[in-house]
Amino acid sequence: MSNSTQFELPRLPEYNLTPLPSLLPPIPDKLLTLLLPIAAYWALSLFFHYIDEKDYFSQYRLHTPAEVLKRNHVSRYEVIRDVIIQQVIQTAVGWILGMTEPDDFIGKDQYNVAVWARRIRRAQGALPGILSLLGINALGLAKDLALSHPMLAGALSGGRYSTLSALASVDDNPIKASAFAGWEMVVAHTIYWYLVPVLQFGIAILFVDTWQYFLHRAMHMNKWLYTKFHSRHHRLYVPYAFGALYNHPFEGFLLDTLGASVAFKIAGLSTRQGMWFFTGSTFKTVDDHCGYALPWDPLQHLTSNNAGYHDVHHQSWGIKTNFSQPFFTFWDRILGTVWTGGDVSARYERSRLAAQKKMNADNKISPITQGHMTDNAVQDPKPYRNEIQNATCLQQVPTKDQQPLPPSGKAEYQAAGSREQVLEDPHDGGLRILEEEAEEERRARTELRRSQRKKTATSIAQSDSLKGFRDRVTGSIHGRTGGILGMETSR
Repeated sequence: MSNSTQFELPRLPEYNLTPLPSLLPPIPDKLLTLLLPIAAYWALSLFFHYIDEKDYFSQYRLHTPAEVLKRNHVSRYEVIRDVIIQQVIQTAVGWILGMTEPDDFIGKDQYNVAVWARRIRRAQGALPGILSLLGINALGLAKDLALSHPMLAGALSGGRYSTLSALASVDDNPIKASAFAGWEMVVAHTIYWYLVPVLQFGIAILFVDTWQYFLHRAMHMNKWLYTKFHSRHHRLYVPYAFGALYNHPFEGFLLDTLGASVAFKIAGLSTRQGMWFFTGSTFKTVDDHCGYALPWDPLQHLTSNNAGYHDVHHQSWGIKTNFSQPFFTFWDRILGTVWTGGDVSARYERSRLAAQKKMNADNKISPITQGHMTDNAVQDPKPYRNEIQNATCLQQVPTKDQQPLPPSGKAEYQAAGSREQVLEDPHDGGLRILEEEAEEERRARTELRRSQRKKTATSIAQSDSLKGFRDRVTGSIHGRTGGILGMETSR
């Protein structure tokens, strides 16, 4: 031992690799990665279909069952058929992707943690130089702290821990080698097991959100792309869960399958990480089209991109807004394409309007669409500034058929461009969509007036409060206040 060698860096442990057992034997992980997203899609879709049929949680519906039957312009058979076609394409691409991935092994985790511990040790070497720029003598300070705080002294001296050593073997000869400090191993363990996976998933989510935002937006801004491909998805003016992947096959491949596959590669996800990423993305996509604003649904609250937010995009007045999907809404907010006409919660609750005693704002019901009236005034109208002058077809549409009227400002530009796109697509949209929505608005207002008259007959005291309520409703119809279409102005 007298001739032992002192290594500057601790040695890395040896390892033996063994194949990673499958998560659900006897199904291989690569096959399970293909099957789980499909199973998740139909399981969650059937859950929402079940509560639809049983009329559970109707108070949280964005639309009534009658709207699903009346306003959509595609049969459920066509929706299921096209979803299955997309899932076949998705499975084929996933199989090819799996062939490019190496098999997963276990047994190297301790080695990888030690690699991170070495990186931490090397990083400490820069600490004395950095502190010297601040006028601190790190080596002198380390000498003073050597007895009382040896670990701190080791870090200040650039990662030189004279008291840490371990026995190692080189060519079957025992030697004295440097060892890692306890705190180095704890930090390395945290980085390897937690921070790196979080970063990987974050990169994958960021890429998917970016990929889908710009391609989705292009599908709306280019008339040929919209009418040729994307208009098929917008035959669902009232989205429901198992219609989430109802797309043209080419669009489904480009937006969903290819985007997720590239994200998987760029983020460096393992097969099992990809399994959770693809399955989680599927859950999120289905939930965004479920048609419910369930207060206990975690996916509705993890991000501001939820069923209420995306449902605005499926309406004739919001089709050129709220492009972000499936996770976050930052691209809409950065580039000014988020809906700015305020919250429209009451519009999605027509079946309950007659029974409501107060406006949702008075009941402190949280907005479900993430829209804010203040955005209408403060956000730059670009890229919507030319929408009204370009919306020539709107001049041929009677004013009564252009409801709901948004408040003046950026929302007016957004709604005009959205309705123009509906009119450009006579096969899947057209004037009849605007006429149907106008009729729904008239029915909603009729229910409100009936409710008000009934309350007025109850007592003279209630009459005064209902007069204020009626004024607010009338003001909202003409875009002067939050009201029915805009809800309460954000404070």
